[in-house]
Amino acid sequence: MDNWKRLAELMVEVQIIARDVKDEAVLSAMREVPRHVFVPEDCVSDAYIDRPLPLGEFQTISQPFIVARMTELLSVESGMKILEIGGGSGYQAAVLSYLGAVVWSLERVGELVARAKNNLAAADIKAHMIWKDGFEGYPEEAPYDRIIITAAVDEIAQTWMDQLTENGLLVAPVKVSDQVERLLLRKKNGEDKWFEYCRFVPLMHDIQKERLT
Repeated sequence: MDNWKRLAELMVEVQIIARDVKDEAVLSAMREVPRHVFVPEDCVSDAYIDRPLPLGEFQTISQPFIVARMTELLSVESGMKILEIGGGSGYQAAVLSYLGAVVWSLERVGELVARAKNNLAAADIKAHMIWKDGFEGYPEEAPYDRIIITAAVDEIAQTWMDQLTENGLLVAPVKVSDQVERLLLRKKNGEDKWFEYCRFVPLMHDIQKERLT
């Protein structure tokens, strides 16, 4: 896609800045990480529009605004360790890595893990993609400065909170009513702040490794 830089700039101006995302580092990441690399081939022409796109196996890549907003809420600093639960195609991990974070990203669908690794390599961005159920987190590399959940959850598991550093933050879409979620920022000390309403696919327990159709 030869014109992706122009499309990414338009995406940032119209979809993200216009909706009050202000962090300059996040805006730069959204401009510079090639989103089209992280979507299926038949969705490349829609890579920079303001909506989620299907990845197969009932999984999606979130709309650009939501990726930017959740990233901004994390207050990422270079060198931070971040755990992502719900890795998908690797795009959120790529944005976090662009900001200088060291990212471990868990994904339950084996084929998506393989695809995400290829996507990250194609974009020349490094992140650790791991085939694993996300409900138990990833204690092997804990503690983390930040945790981001990129699928809808009914509640925040204590297991995740236990894997945060003393000043850690967690961001997740939490169900507040039937088929409605809202972005939650929770500090290690239990303090909560609520943000935009949103829609995500639910976080699932089962591990899958069959090929996607």
